Amino acid sequence: MFWSAALAADSTPRPTTLDDAQKSATNAAGWVEENWSTWLGIGLRIALILIIAFVLRSVVRRAITKLIERMNRTAQAVDGTALGGLLVNVERRRQRSAAIGSVLRSVASFLIMGTAGLMILSALEINLAPLLASAGVAGVAIGFGARNLVTDFLSGVFMILEDQYGVGDTIDAGVASGEVIEVGLRVTKLRGDNGEIWYVRNGEVKRIGNLSQGWATAALDVQVRAEEDLEQVRAVITQVGVDMAKEEPWNERLWEPIEVLGLDAVYLDSMIVRVSARTMPGKALGVERELRWRIKKALNEAGIQLVGRPLDPELQTDTVDPSATTAAPSALANPDSPQSAAASPIAPGAGPAATPSATVPPPATK
Repeated sequence: MFWSAALAADSTPRPTTLDDAQKSATNAAGWVEENWSTWLGIGLRIALILIIAFVLRSVVRRAITKLIERMNRTAQAVDGTALGGLLVNVERRRQRSAAIGSVLRSVASFLIMGTAGLMILSALEINLAPLLASAGVAGVAIGFGARNLVTDFLSGVFMILEDQYGVGDTIDAGVASGEVIEVGLRVTKLRGDNGEIWYVRNGEVKRIGNLSQGWATAALDVQVRAEEDLEQVRAVITQVGVDMAKEEPWNERLWEPIEVLGLDAVYLDSMIVRVSARTMPGKALGVERELRWRIKKALNEAGIQLVGRPLDPELQTDTVDPSATTAAPSALANPDSPQSAAASPIAPGAGPAATPSATVPPPATK
């Protein structure tokens, strides 16, 4: 078979004369001359599309970077001032702006380069309808397969854009709670109270409680004896708040004077006084601890005694009835009762073992 194919190839006519070769070269040159303008136009169009796409992409990315740098400079300018205490911290602003910048740069690059690729294919006179249809079907399949990933990504984008929380905030995300140490487009990292790190997918967060935005409230109860003078208790606690607000670092953490709200509960042997203070976000727990320390010392110096909280009635166990273990009265317990008189007492030593066994009489002899 191979030899026959080779012989057939050798038997094909070949240009053996100079006229035939010249004619073939003339035809090729004519074909190139007829189409070179078209090729040049397509090449120039593709080059122009690529140049415009790269220049536009560079300009857009540079503009986004400048915008992010300006946001960071604004945050650094107010850091450490009175206005800076009301705003988010520098690290939170930096990470939030970096995440927004990354998203915007990625979206801009994808749109610009994707549009340029479609324009190049169109310049090459390639039919885009089958390609777009295939891309649509593939996009739908990928969307169904990676819907959780897309949900996490979109949720992360909106969380960052809406500034729902940031680095340093203490939040309750439902599935976990703690201090935010990193905010990503797909996962948020939290550090719990015991030092553990929680990786929370943004798509799983249904509600968020931010404990570090605006202001926080430090509230505590002071329980004293019922015989104490309420005016003296109020005066001592108020003076503790005034002294605490003058010292570092509590003068920055306390945003309003400490207020004695009044009696929260009154018992037979004690009463509870509610104390409240508005603090810097995230500092309420520290203020409460320091305030308890100072109030305890001040009340001891004033001779006002603190008492423990009475037991919650709902937590108290029922008292055992002593008669619950007493047996029901019996008629036999009374020796004068008819039942006791009818009952024959058992003689001492009597019993089954002491009862003589019945014997068979011997047979009579003749």
